[in-house]
Amino acid sequence: MSNLDIWTYAIVGTTFALYIGIAIWARASTTGEFYVAGKGVHPVANGMATAADWMSAASFISMAGMIAFEGYGASVFLMGWTGGYVLLALLLAPYLRKFGKFTVPEFIGDRYYSKAARIVAVICLILASITYVIGQMKGIGVAFSRFLETSYDLGLYIGMGIVAVYAVLGGMKGITYTQIAQYVVLILAYTIPAIFISLILTGNPVPQIGLGGHYAPSDGAMTLLGKLDQVVTELGFKQYTTQVMGSYLNMFAYTLSLMIGTAGLPHVIIRFFTVPKVSDARYSAGWALVFIAILYTTAPAVGAMARMNFTDTLMKQKETATEQSGLAGFEPQPYDSLPAWFKNWQTTGLLAWEDKNHDGLVQYYDDTNPETAAQAEPLGWKGNEMVKVDNDIMVLANPEIARLPAWVIALVVAGGLAAALSTAAGLLLAISSAISHDLLKGVFMPGISEKAELNAGRVSMIFAILVAGYLGLHPPGFAAGTVAIAFGLAASSIFPVLMMGIFMKKMNRAGAIAGMLSGITVTLLYVFQHKGIFFIPGTEFLMPQWGMGENWFFGISPNAFGAVGALVNFIAAFIVRAVTAAPPEHIQHLVEDVRVPRGAGEAVGH
Repeated sequence: MSNLDIWTYAIVGTTFALYIGIAIWARASTTGEFYVAGKGVHPVANGMATAADWMSAASFISMAGMIAFEGYGASVFLMGWTGGYVLLALLLAPYLRKFGKFTVPEFIGDRYYSKAARIVAVICLILASITYVIGQMKGIGVAFSRFLETSYDLGLYIGMGIVAVYAVLGGMKGITYTQIAQYVVLILAYTIPAIFISLILTGNPVPQIGLGGHYAPSDGAMTLLGKLDQVVTELGFKQYTTQVMGSYLNMFAYTLSLMIGTAGLPHVIIRFFTVPKVSDARYSAGWALVFIAILYTTAPAVGAMARMNFTDTLMKQKETATEQSGLAGFEPQPYDSLPAWFKNWQTTGLLAWEDKNHDGLVQYYDDTNPETAAQAEPLGWKGNEMVKVDNDIMVLANPEIARLPAWVIALVVAGGLAAALSTAAGLLLAISSAISHDLLKGVFMPGISEKAELNAGRVSMIFAILVAGYLGLHPPGFAAGTVAIAFGLAASSIFPVLMMGIFMKKMNRAGAIAGMLSGITVTLLYVFQHKGIFFIPGTEFLMPQWGMGENWFFGISPNAFGAVGALVNFIAAFIVRAVTAAPPEHIQHLVEDVRVPRGAGEAVGH
């Protein structure tokens, strides 16, 4: 067993033991503790738990990888996810906490005086949450398969088992305190390697400052971003600091979809139901933003430095590169001389090299660029030989690429698992609550006892874990590679109905139902038109193209279409409301009571 293996098993094993110990200590005994932790969580603790719940494997593992290869274009994730959290904190969380219910569908059902609206909300919630949880399961499987030398499947089973122990036993109470521990693990795992790598590349221990600082190997003659721009453009790729994802319209729609999708994700919203008072919801939102900012301001530095290290590993610049231009200034590295991390990641299938010209050297450049391809031909290069570089490997591989100590690499593994497990637990609780509290107690068995409901919640949790595990093993085509679709589904269905429920007292149940169904339907149709979906493992069914090309709606990608779906939701709701009866007077007064602070009195004309 290698030194890295020893460190990995020790650190990951210790964190797992901590999570299970917390679950046993904080086990839930009532439905209030299972759903909302008894509404007794301190605002600072809730802020930390919210940050862990919100920063998923996508934030920890995928985001910096996307920034590494998409550059400026990947800023949509930074702006969308953090901007969405601000929307949630300002426009939704305090009012939903004041309403005082356990779940988002319960609020929708009571606000729109309709069991049908509650059922539609449950369906939308489950679709968004299940899609999102698949990404967490992938993160768990990837981390286990690479660093604990297990199969992807076995790693997924272990992760499911850990979540089952603390989520089923403790519910929201157990999940909350486990997420506090997971936040500490993931933030240390993210920032410590970033500090090391920033010191190596820029001489500055603060990654956020190092990103804009000088590139140390150039003796201060060039900034890190300037050097990265030079390297990637000379290899034929787009300039790192200016490239966009599709068009600027697509970037805008993508950012908006992520923003309102974040604000509509139920597993984040229910965290604000766990604090004692409305003011505590505001305080915990502020603290969560502080805890989130630590990782999100570090991510751009991690992405840029990872791209620099990765490119330098494969293509060393010649000393005479300043006198030459393009590919002639780079020296491809022999495959046999590449470090162990490269070959280790190849075994996972997330990194693939093909020796197209049979010279034993690794050519890495943009062969889709005609100008670069023309430069490469006289050198005997037959194309980009890095035929697969999965974004998700960059954060996990970066410490290995930079040759950091084994304990740092092991800490990153524990952090990636903590991020995936924390969000998976929150999502699974949202699904479980929707089934046991909203469907069973709220619709089909209103007279069920508290003990029976608690047991139903635990059974629902186990069922949700099994479904999530199955989908992690056999991911649907429309969700296998991204969690952005989940944000689009939440954006197009849940966010608009919550906003209208809080700020439009005349919005009625018919409008709300029509809006949710319209928004999520057009989003799903647009997604399915581009992607496949597995109904039977190994058998792919594709929706018809209807004669339309890819991204046919003004160049907007499926991952960004949630913003359009939300617009459809609002329009449908307004049209239907205009031709149907207004909500009852007591519902309109209820909306005013939720929105207007107590004691406002004469200031609001009452």
